[in-house]
Amino acid sequence: MIGAGAVMASLLFMNFGAACAKTLFPAIGAFGATMFRVSLSAVILMVVLRPWRRPFSLSLLPALLVYGAMLAMMNILIYQSFERIPIGIGTGIEITGPLLIVLLGSRRPRDYLWLFLAVSGLLLLLPLYSNSTLNPWGIAFACGAAVCWALYIVYGSKIAGALGTDAVAWGLLIASCITLPVGIATVDPSRMTGTIIFMGFIVAIFSSALPYSLEMLALRRIPPPVFGLLLSSAPAIAALAGFFMLGEKLTGLQWVAIGCIVAASAGSALTARQK
Repeated sequence: MIGAGAVMASLLFMNFGAACAKTLFPAIGAFGATMFRVSLSAVILMVVLRPWRRPFSLSLLPALLVYGAMLAMMNILIYQSFERIPIGIGTGIEITGPLLIVLLGSRRPRDYLWLFLAVSGLLLLLPLYSNSTLNPWGIAFACGAAVCWALYIVYGSKIAGALGTDAVAWGLLIASCITLPVGIATVDPSRMTGTIIFMGFIVAIFSSALPYSLEMLALRRIPPPVFGLLLSSAPAIAALAGFFMLGEKLTGLQWVAIGCIVAASAGSALTARQK
């Protein structure tokens, strides 16, 4: 129960933070918002957790480096996606990464239904129809974030048991080494007002510091496949956050697509729990 509750709380915080971050795009762009999210989160967790006081085995370093790199790329790509398409749709595409990997590795007949629903939802979100208004680049960036999210789960599980929440602090520090130079190179210094910096801290806390810590707590208590499948409500939560905070309205077909992905994740989670 603690692991599942941590995942759900993580999703609520993350999508609230994503909606706040999107309000920063007109001023500092998606790269600037990513810089704030990752770098300030790293500073906050390094100060609060002080992970250097608990040395870890160097054998964990390769997995930790990949984990940090995936954090960076996942944040960069999904914010590039959010800049072009609604956050509910971007999240719906992103979540298919860990979901499809788990489903493709299954051999149970009923899991083919969940796989069909997930693929159907993804296809409905692609700009395959003449009346589609979705930006193709936004979809492509979300697909890239999906791959990074899957790898984030895999490598996070390798270090969660040994490092706990320290892994998040170290991972974000590594990720900031990637996102900070990109943000500095793209953001106009004159835009860095007190209000923007304050909002950057809000984004950092709610989008990364709290969610990633909660996810690491969950990864210590539940296996990676179950963790990935418990994310079933992520697209719906993101879509609602986009609607209430940003005024992003989805079409009926897009809601059907998100419903298919949510159903696939929820169905897989149910059968996984029964097994």
